[in-house]
Amino acid sequence: MSGRMKCKVCGYIYDPEKGEPRAKVEPGTEWENVPDKFKCPSCGAPKRMFKPL
Repeated sequence: MSGRMKCKVCGYIYDPEKGEPRAKVEPGTEWENVPDKFKCPSCGAPKRMFKPL
């Protein structure tokens, strides 16, 4: 399993190997360790709007 997550609103892919610098999420951060306040950097959707790939 890749651990990647997809935004159900816009299709943005969160990849734990890359993290998300715009949201200050370090590379290597698994989805369950991403802060609950995380918002999609592309469309602003909340973390709950992501689904596993």
